[in-house]
Amino acid sequence: MYKKMKYGNLEIDIPVDEKNIIQVIKSNEVKVTKSEEQIIQDAIEHPTDSARLKELVHPGETVCIVIPDVTRAWQRTDKYLSKLVDEINAGGVQDKDITFLSATGTHRSQTKEEHEELLGKELSKRFKIIDHDCLDKDNLVYLGKTNYDTPVSINKIALNCDHIVITGGIIYHFLVGFSGGKKTILPGIASYETIMANHALSLSKDFGGGTYPTVHSGNIENNPVHIDMLEAASFVKPDFMFNVVVDKNGTIVGAVAGNYISAHAKGRKMVDDQDGVNISEKADITIATAGGYPKDINLYQSIKTMINARTATKDNGTVIILSECREGLGGDEEMQSMLLNFDTSEEREKDLRNKYSISKYVGYYFCESGDKFNVILVSSLNPDLLKRTNITVVKTIEEALELAYKTNSKDATITLMPQAANTLPKLKQC
Repeated sequence: MYKKMKYGNLEIDIPVDEKNIIQVIKSNEVKVTKSEEQIIQDAIEHPTDSARLKELVHPGETVCIVIPDVTRAWQRTDKYLSKLVDEINAGGVQDKDITFLSATGTHRSQTKEEHEELLGKELSKRFKIIDHDCLDKDNLVYLGKTNYDTPVSINKIALNCDHIVITGGIIYHFLVGFSGGKKTILPGIASYETIMANHALSLSKDFGGGTYPTVHSGNIENNPVHIDMLEAASFVKPDFMFNVVVDKNGTIVGAVAGNYISAHAKGRKMVDDQDGVNISEKADITIATAGGYPKDINLYQSIKTMINARTATKDNGTVIILSECREGLGGDEEMQSMLLNFDTSEEREKDLRNKYSISKYVGYYFCESGDKFNVILVSSLNPDLLKRTNITVVKTIEEALELAYKTNSKDATITLMPQAANTLPKLKQC
């Protein structure tokens, strides 16, 4: 039985009785028989519900390739962008008619070095990257409202091109269910107002309800954030999509191309096959780790671990998170304010609704978790930082278990999640 977990640079033993462990949740083994290059090329040559990209474009036409920003470097753009450019060139489009636009969303602008990292050495000699600015109203075009009343304004540079190609990667996402696909449009190249209106759909309709119940990792059914993003993308209608799927080591193990809706559906299945783990029951106690440093460098980076661990745990059960947090809370001032400056979920929710941001939502989610579960954090964090939340901070797993057994019996069922940031438990429906 696997009973070791990573914490910072260490691997520590989890001192629990094996008879109480009902499951160890790890990524599924997915056999890959092709190289990264073959996987990329196969997807480009065999797109889903679409002609090949080289047939969609024509000489004299302009193409905008929308790419991730450097915070999504795991998507390995330097591996596949050159092949997309080759395909577009094969359709008769010259380099001068190709524009690279980075889908920064609300993120900062990037450095020349970061642009080179995204394009790779060879493409960097041929092309420049333009960073989207969600606050630059002169470079945004209002297109209309979604059925959720989200005002959709999109980058003018993309809209002025004859063709829009969106790129990126697909993993579980705690708001929209899965990243990639239409997410390159909203939030990628949308206005600040558009992004905030969409993301605010992650909260329940009525004050006091907290997070919207169907907004969570791996779910698109009745997920208003997902549906709203799809509606926003319908104003733009990207001509072609290319998305990758990577494993826990960052290796490209899958790729999809073509229609941005149906190709993305194929990519979601790849992610589920790799990182979606069926469970037959939820545990009284879940012990989870992101996988050590740098994944547990700060509390902010541990949000995926918390989200996935909650999914494996019974209501009002105990969630033990191993997260060293050597660089403290992380995030920005808004996220930290959620933890430090409020005493109740109602106060936090009011502030979040008043001026929504992803950072605030992350802070709120941690605090909501402390209200709904018995959350114990094994960490080097100063416990005083979380004293206004219902999250208990201890230094060792032994201390955490001692506390857990005060609210759960010694015979409590236990689930271990050694790769919690990347694995999503899925309860089998009877």
